Amino acid sequence: MLYVPVITPFDEQGDVAWQSLEALAHELLEDGATGLVALGTTAEPSSLTAAERRDVLDLLAAVCREHGSPLIVGANDPDQLRILADRPAVTGALSLVPPFLRPGPEGVRAHFEHLAALSPVPLVVYHVPYRTAQPLTAASLHRLAAIPNVTAIKFAPGAIDPEVVAFLASPPPDFTILAGDDVLLSPLLAMGAHGGILASAHVDTASYARLITAWRQGDLAEARALGHRLATLSAALFAEPNPTIIKAILYDEGRIPSANVRLPLVQAATPAELPGRRSRDWAARTPVPPRA
Repeated sequence: MLYVPVITPFDEQGDVAWQSLEALAHELLEDGATGLVALGTTAEPSSLTAAERRDVLDLLAAVCREHGSPLIVGANDPDQLRILADRPAVTGALSLVPPFLRPGPEGVRAHFEHLAALSPVPLVVYHVPYRTAQPLTAASLHRLAAIPNVTAIKFAPGAIDPEVVAFLASPPPDFTILAGDDVLLSPLLAMGAHGGILASAHVDTASYARLITAWRQGDLAEARALGHRLATLSAALFAEPNPTIIKAILYDEGRIPSANVRLPLVQAATPAELPGRRSRDWAARTPVPPRA
């Protein structure tokens, strides 16, 4: 299963480009994505107003309903979770392990027990220790997976270490593991991950979907070849802060009206070196401040 955390395209004036967002969402699903993620970190949600966040969610929910596809929504606190109750298209909430505070494994577990108890939809734990500064052992991840209403994890460990090996060697029963490190997608799938939540899949969506299918079906020749190629692509797309290069590529392909991002992000400094794709110098563009 492949989920794409959808960017928020902006026009030249810095406003949300609603028609482009809708068209992009349809394209991603038609090109092989299983479902979408709304208001994940790739969508720059902290730079959006409350009204923009609501409208992004409603638009992507409508597209997913039309395709019969699942929608996961970034939601990290009780207020963000409560608004999902009246949106039947939403099938899960992507909730980040508490960042910066480093509450420890017991604090993380208490946090997710609290959120899961009040969430109207199942939780997908977002574990990304190189951003949150909160490492978790395989045993701690198993305890999170045992919490009622926690059904999946976006697993972005940053490297394949003994704890990653231990977790994937003995996955929790009836629990979905979605790779969240784009460059490590292929090895994580080879070790037992079920799919991915991948910003890189904005570009060449069909190939990322095919890679997941190849590992699931045991087509090792295709999986290895695709895995190497897509790891190189993902590394190029993440050479600068996400989603700056992805937006630049989508703009270069005419799929969104500008490469604009909102502060604190600024546009990619240099064109991405992607084989077979045009390059455009977007370095001189002006960053867009957040909406008040």
